[in-house]
Amino acid sequence: MTTRQQLTEALKVHFGFDKFKGNQEQIMMSLLAGNDVFVLMPTGGGKSLCYQLPSLLMDGTAIVVSPLIALMKNQVDAMRNFGTDDGIAHFLNSSLNKSAIDQVKADILSGKTKLLYVAPESLTKEENIEFLKTVPISFYAVDEAHCISEWGHDFRPEYRRIRPIINEIQERPVIALTATATPKVQHDIQKNLGMTDAVVYKSSFNRSNLYYEIRSKTTNTDRDIIKFIKSHPDCSGIIYCLSRKKVEELAELLQVNNIKALPYHAGMDPATRSANQDAFLLEKTDVIVATIAFGMGIDKPDVRYVIHYDMPKSLEGYYQETGRAGRDGGEGRCITFYSAKDLKKMEKFMQGKPVTEQEIGKQLLAETASYAESSVCRRKTLLHYFGEEYEHDNCGNCDNCLNPKKKVDAKDDLCAVLESIAALKEKFKAEHIIDVVTGRETADVRTYHHDELEAFGSLPKTDRRYLGALLRQATIAGYIEREIENFGLVKITAKGKEFLKHPGTFKIVEDNDFNEEEEEVAVKSGASCAVDPELYSILKDLRKKIAKHHNLPPYVIFQDPSLEAMATTYPVTMEELQNITGVGAGKAKRYGEEFIKVIKTHVEENEIERPEDLRVRSVANKSRIKISIIQAIDRKIDLDELANSKCMEFGELLDEIEAIVYSGTKININYFINEVIDDDHQEDIFEYFKEAESDSLEDAIQELGSEYSEDEIRLMRIKFLSELGN
Repeated sequence: MTTRQQLTEALKVHFGFDKFKGNQEQIMMSLLAGNDVFVLMPTGGGKSLCYQLPSLLMDGTAIVVSPLIALMKNQVDAMRNFGTDDGIAHFLNSSLNKSAIDQVKADILSGKTKLLYVAPESLTKEENIEFLKTVPISFYAVDEAHCISEWGHDFRPEYRRIRPIINEIQERPVIALTATATPKVQHDIQKNLGMTDAVVYKSSFNRSNLYYEIRSKTTNTDRDIIKFIKSHPDCSGIIYCLSRKKVEELAELLQVNNIKALPYHAGMDPATRSANQDAFLLEKTDVIVATIAFGMGIDKPDVRYVIHYDMPKSLEGYYQETGRAGRDGGEGRCITFYSAKDLKKMEKFMQGKPVTEQEIGKQLLAETASYAESSVCRRKTLLHYFGEEYEHDNCGNCDNCLNPKKKVDAKDDLCAVLESIAALKEKFKAEHIIDVVTGRETADVRTYHHDELEAFGSLPKTDRRYLGALLRQATIAGYIEREIENFGLVKITAKGKEFLKHPGTFKIVEDNDFNEEEEEVAVKSGASCAVDPELYSILKDLRKKIAKHHNLPPYVIFQDPSLEAMATTYPVTMEELQNITGVGAGKAKRYGEEFIKVIKTHVEENEIERPEDLRVRSVANKSRIKISIIQAIDRKIDLDELANSKCMEFGELLDEIEAIVYSGTKININYFINEVIDDDHQEDIFEYFKEAESDSLEDAIQELGSEYSEDEIRLMRIKFLSELGN
């Protein structure tokens, strides 16, 4: 039996550490004693060591089930660096050829190998099961154990088969480890692995060195990211995007702006992906742009910032990804760009999945939206989500705490909400409760006759967003709870019942405002978005003059956002002008000279120092996807078919075509328009845009009326801009 002293000595000999972190020692002693162990430890807490060191001290080979090939390679390399014999650690997965697999098996049979990392898919192969039956096994470690649960952020069905396979090979102690698990996910893991009696070690989820901030996603997000990176020179950072396409585009944009960045996603060929990861670990590149769906599996301690270009699908995912910053205890900045529109898009992608999966996905997205929009301390909200109470109201290291909002008294409103929950017999979700108290006669409210309840309309003029904030903050305060297993049904706690009998003070902060309509207005508000309102005004006059000369509406020449960008970055060469969003080579050639001349004069006369360092270069507008769209249109491919072939919705394809046309490229979609829009409608819409003061879709829909569909108007706007503007 290994003693604590022997364990500490082994730690020094094998890994060079003098003492254990947190619960590590108790976890290892428990595993060495032959117990099943469940470890809940945040990223950077030293989970891997909890099974690596015991494997060196026990007879036989430890089997580590891990979902990521990259992570396995990383950990095997690390283990080999600690010892002298490469055979001490191996992995078995689809990346190995037959001779490499034979070498792994030979090392295991000779007793050299103390740690064998296997992908769950490899563990289920009959030949591997038969081989492992012949091997003395010390214990099983299930890493990233949240993959077992449908409620986890990275559910992997093959993880559900681990327990039956362990039973088939040979029963030995199991240690399950995860960095992110809500109480629900923890229960799910233990139940599925048949380890409900396991000794549970739960470390605090509080990473006090991490700064959390949510920013509104706007048209300037790329510029904001570039500015942020340039203000943190020589720092390592990770940027997460939801799609592979965005990863490629953003990595290219950063490179064009002289930032050392590389892409990383599952669609790349393995050699390039591996080379990019190594370049990041060896600090040959500063930034990795990666997909959220593909875990990086890296152990780099000095990542100084993690940026989410898109809000993750769940708070578990968010917590794990932000947790890759500041693992050395130093500063870690976690910046996330949030748009409710993105979450709606994610919800659409769930359609077609099983109903249960959709319900779970929707609830996880709702939790994410709540976190993003909330004005409560980010740390407090996150820790509450993971079943931990944070005692302080202000952590001093998140955007909400550094810019606190004034609290409003919500005692009476909370009482009204609690009474409604009781009247609804605690069988409904937050949305339905808000419908009832505000007196909203939805189909569900009428079906259940809840419009006949006394509580119906008890808070008739109260803002829904405010009530959403109240419900969330009442949950954190412990007055209500949401039953996760029942998809978020709201129940009153004992503390809530006591509050109803003897109401005390209850103050809340209202949510942050991420109203996207307002955002759009802000983006289009003209001079206020330009650094130099005077130049913006001069450029508008010039645009009007050129438009009059060509007998065109001004927006056909350049759109407002392009003028705003010109009045901010002062382009004085044709190349610089082409880098302005919405300009492109075609428009620069046609109208650019006069604009450059005016900007040059303005800069010289006012002795303006141009912000060269902050000038964001854009990647040439004719990116690969745009070129392929232009080629398909030249071949007269039906636009519906084209959208399907690009895995886009029709509206997304129109977005791409509009961008092509706005940057000055002439295209001809008459072949498609003539098929889907009758001649009278074509003529009416075309005439409207000839007379219109702006290209606003909303204005056009309002003016033309409901008999013209949005797609018809957009298609005709493309035709109009292409024929007359380009």
